[in-house]
Amino acid sequence: MKNKALGIFAAGISLLVVAAPLPAHHGSAGYDLDKELTMKGTVTQWLWANPHCFLKYDTTDDKGVVVHWAAEVSNPIDMTRRGWARTTLNVGDQVTVTVRPAKNGAPVGQLMKVVLPDGKELIGWTPLVR
Repeated sequence: MKNKALGIFAAGISLLVVAAPLPAHHGSAGYDLDKELTMKGTVTQWLWANPHCFLKYDTTDDKGVVVHWAAEVSNPIDMTRRGWARTTLNVGDQVTVTVRPAKNGAPVGQLMKVVLPDGKELIGWTPLVR
């Protein structure tokens, strides 16, 4: 009986050790959570896939240079619950995008909101409550 209890305890600890790193995948450490950028852009790709969907778009910076952005959102099931679909965005759509930018200055971010060509507004990530 003592060996069985020890075996169950060891299995439980092993499960916790293996599962502990999993939440780190969904962290926001690479993004500036205190800053949001809003920009107009042209959709170049809408990637509807697991584990995350991505919006790729081009925008023009202050110097007139085209910048290629990529914005991450949640998985397709979460996005469907928020009103998104595989067909929500099309290459060439003119959109207004709000992102939390990367801390390192790269043109990537967490997609917070998109305003579609018809004026419809869709929420990406839900803002964190602090």
